[in-house]
Amino acid sequence: MRNHSVPPPGAGPTPLDALLNEIVQRYRLTEIGPTSWPLDAAQPATTLALDIERAREASARGEAPDAACRLRFLHTLARLIGDAMHPDSGDAAFQALVLRHRSAWVGEYASLSAQAAQDRRRIRTEVAAIAHPAKLDRTPAGVRRTLLAHLHAAASVARPAELQDAVKALLDLPDVAADASLHEALARLQRGAPLERLFRLETLEQDERVRRYRALWDRQGPAPGSDEAAARGARSRARGASAEASAADALRALARRLNHLEAGRAEYGVVTSLRVPATIPGSAAHAKSEWDAVLLRRAAPGAAASAWDVCLLVEAKSSVDAAATDFPRLLRGVRLLACAEADIEYAFGAREGEVRLRGASLAALRTDEAALRRSILYCCDAPAEPAPRLLNAAGRMQLLTAPASLSFAARLDEGFLAEPAELEPVWKELLSSPRWATVLNQYPILRQVRELMVHPHDLLAVAGAAAGGR
Repeated sequence: MRNHSVPPPGAGPTPLDALLNEIVQRYRLTEIGPTSWPLDAAQPATTLALDIERAREASARGEAPDAACRLRFLHTLARLIGDAMHPDSGDAAFQALVLRHRSAWVGEYASLSAQAAQDRRRIRTEVAAIAHPAKLDRTPAGVRRTLLAHLHAAASVARPAELQDAVKALLDLPDVAADASLHEALARLQRGAPLERLFRLETLEQDERVRRYRALWDRQGPAPGSDEAAARGARSRARGASAEASAADALRALARRLNHLEAGRAEYGVVTSLRVPATIPGSAAHAKSEWDAVLLRRAAPGAAASAWDVCLLVEAKSSVDAAATDFPRLLRGVRLLACAEADIEYAFGAREGEVRLRGASLAALRTDEAALRRSILYCCDAPAEPAPRLLNAAGRMQLLTAPASLSFAARLDEGFLAEPAELEPVWKELLSSPRWATVLNQYPILRQVRELMVHPHDLLAVAGAAAGGR
């Protein structure tokens, strides 16, 4: 059952608390103990997560982690890197990053490739100023017009050699040489950095290491902008919309049950896509500004003009990882709402229309663990895993891409032996660097997120079972 209700001092449990306490917690983590997670049978990522948590606990007590924990971390990280570098079953994205770390040419290619789309847009803009079709319509027929049209066509495909040839052909025309503004624009295009970078990119693409790098990236999925990428994005949006709809339906069922339990004393309602107004003071930087579904309550049933109190903020997520990644933003969103002034009513936009919320209920929101259990739910329709993943994807990638890890992997890729002791800098940074705080604290964050997670069917079951007992 869900340990959800921790009432504030002087307040007893509410009907909402009682219902939420009955929800089955299928996502809750097993406590870390000597038998719950046997290290000798664990996957490398799980062993790393457990050792990171033991190191965090030791640091929190003001102690240094023991030598066994440190050595196990180093050896397990070495194993994780070795597995990721396996040519058949490894991590192609990580292998591409290692190749980029090893080769200056691959690094240069990756940098130029990231800027290539911007360079092509800039070239098309410059060419449009010279040879836009509307401009060509006003140009007398002849060689100059033909070559300008060819320049415009070359810019649309942005092949450097074709562009260079088209520019040179125009610059060689006597009447272009006599047109100072056109000549200068063409010369500027010819000697410009964007065209130079595209030429260099084409040269680098012939390198064997670059071809290998591109092949590794191609294994990651469809190229951005492709039809397959668009279809994948559409499927992802559809899954997200379905998860949000399921969460809202479950919350409405809960509201109906609460309306029965508190008939005559209070009225409950649900709004979706609740958008935080700019009138709430406080920093909105990186904070959640829209809530998927919100359970509201007001003490005067039927008084349409009265403002509502916030009871429960609900976010729909398709996976545990998605919720864990979202959690820092959610906390900032709660803190933003808590900046509301208690004596003001705020107008929020929602899918159902404008809704007025009392500032007092917003200002009462808190982000300590006990308060979150009373005011936040993550609704997730993913099945509960038999063996939960303790090291999330972001934490795993940060461990793999630490400079010492990349150097270790590069030595493996070059066929050399690499010793786990070479990964000592990762251990030291993990324990001391603020940049590693999220990784160091990832288990308590994951545990807290999973405590807040419910399946919409379990929420519906509580509302339905309670309704059946009326």
